Amino acid sequence: MAKRARVRAPELVGRGGWLNTGGAELSLAALRGRVVILDFWTFCCINCLHVLDELRELEEKHRDTVVVVGVHSPKFVHEAEHAAVVDAVERYGVHHPVLDDPELATWKQYAVRAWPTLVVIDPEGYVVAQHAGEGHVHAIERLVAELEAEHAEKGTLRRGDGPYVPPEPVATHLRFPGKALRLPSGNLLVSDTTRHRLVELAPDGETVVRTIGTGERGFADGAAPRFNEPQGLALLPPGAVAGLGQEAGPVAVADTVNHAVRAVDLATGSVTTLAGTGRQWWQGSPTSGPGREVDLSSPWDVAWFDGRLWIAMAGVHQLWTYDPETGAVRAAAGTTNEGLLDGPADEAWFAQPSGLAAAAGRLWIADSETSALRWLEPGGSPERAPRVHTAVGTGLFDFGHRDGPAGEALLQHPLGVTALPDGSVAVSDTYNHALRRYDPATGEVTTLATDLREPSDAVVDGDEIVVVESARHRLTRLRLPEEAVRVPPVAHRTQRAATDVAPGNLSLDVVFRPPPGQKLDTRYGPATRLLVSATPPSLLAAGEGQGTDLTREVTLSPDGPAEGVLHVSAMAASCDDDPSVEYPACHVHQQDWGVPIRVTESGTKRLPLILAGLDEGA
Repeated sequence: MAKRARVRAPELVGRGGWLNTGGAELSLAALRGRVVILDFWTFCCINCLHVLDELRELEEKHRDTVVVVGVHSPKFVHEAEHAAVVDAVERYGVHHPVLDDPELATWKQYAVRAWPTLVVIDPEGYVVAQHAGEGHVHAIERLVAELEAEHAEKGTLRRGDGPYVPPEPVATHLRFPGKALRLPSGNLLVSDTTRHRLVELAPDGETVVRTIGTGERGFADGAAPRFNEPQGLALLPPGAVAGLGQEAGPVAVADTVNHAVRAVDLATGSVTTLAGTGRQWWQGSPTSGPGREVDLSSPWDVAWFDGRLWIAMAGVHQLWTYDPETGAVRAAAGTTNEGLLDGPADEAWFAQPSGLAAAAGRLWIADSETSALRWLEPGGSPERAPRVHTAVGTGLFDFGHRDGPAGEALLQHPLGVTALPDGSVAVSDTYNHALRRYDPATGEVTTLATDLREPSDAVVDGDEIVVVESARHRLTRLRLPEEAVRVPPVAHRTQRAATDVAPGNLSLDVVFRPPPGQKLDTRYGPATRLLVSATPPSLLAAGEGQGTDLTREVTLSPDGPAEGVLHVSAMAASCDDDPSVEYPACHVHQQDWGVPIRVTESGTKRLPLILAGLDEGA
């Protein structure tokens, strides 16, 4: 067995205290004898939600030896509210202890730089591995097996029940609803996300007409369908899908955690899968093809626009389309790079697009992680390709609640956008607990309503608007106001300490060690990829762009800004290192970092970013 570095794990501290422990305070000393996996996450982050799902099987398989501890480390101001963390733990089915660390105290102790990051601590209390991003659970599984064998032999492994104590269930008609749709009947269809079903309500928004789905997490079509945290809903034209909804039209459903798009026949309640395999899309997977043969990644919303169904593919920061005539899907906008970049659709950058609405020849997009309202114009000819524009928002780290000219206005992690009758759009400004309005005619942003708890969507019903108050588990009906609500302007930046770097050359070093028993997969060319850029672009004089080496020398502009953000995207592919295996198992490891830096003479000349392994150059 390979000798591992011995680094004592810092204690777990967080001002918000502990969740899912029945009120008990946990410590690493109390967990000695168990393999501890720290999951540094924040609930806005789609990659963090992917990792929560990846960990479920490992938690169950090793429940008597492994304790997963979530360390909630907020990006947005709203995420630092304890009540919001309590909601998120229930909303996403987190079944392990969670430390609420609103001041990033434990994050700093472990020198974490990215959401999500997984840290493995052995039964004697030493850090033995660190992984950033998704796709590492297979490697951690192998490491856990090694640690179990090693510490069972040493007598330092302690088996038994873990410290998780489930909260008491709450009885409500809806539980963290995601999106809503007004049906031709006047009823409202709601994605009851946490209960894995759809609920049809009468026009009053309260009376349950029927439910669609068993309410159990799963992936099954037919008359007893199963969903997995469904979100977006869109009414398709009658006859758009053969055999479904010939009169009223079927409803498309973004079945987020199943990585699929489903269709519901309103007449029967029967469900059919239109696109997705149930597997998550990874770099190198097909980006077009027959819908049911192509992997998707956390579709969050859907909208009918320009003769196709558009899909907000939050998991890969793209927009995809589904063509019901051919049954094919394809990536239509975005590069998979996370950020805010306008221009031709195939070159644009998004960051977890989570809401869609079609109106007046535009597809409006709530781009949640950049706290932005974007829109796509479809193009229509070879000479006029689709383009992406930004109406409100500046980037990944600026957010707040500020009305006024769109270029100065601020949102905070919006999840929904709704076309209004007058040509403007309403934005479900989720983390500001507000409904905002953007008027393309004037370029002004105003606030329509406040005191809404995590609004995630809204639908127009006559001269009223029905808002999905996700964290209040209800629909709230409001009259469309004629005047704006006056709100004191507030601006924020993500509260992450900047890394001091020296002027001149800076060595970017992405640390990647293949998991035990694996090697870099070079069968089809380079096994690694590194993409570097900066905000503002003038921060770098040289070193930006894409390459295959995980180490990059970049040069900071001598006359550039003193502060900025380095954007680093890394990917590595590894396969089983056993020549006797004809078809080795292969895995893709990937992560995006946005690292705030400050240029100072006393700063470092090396910036290590851990993708997988431990930094031996530390």
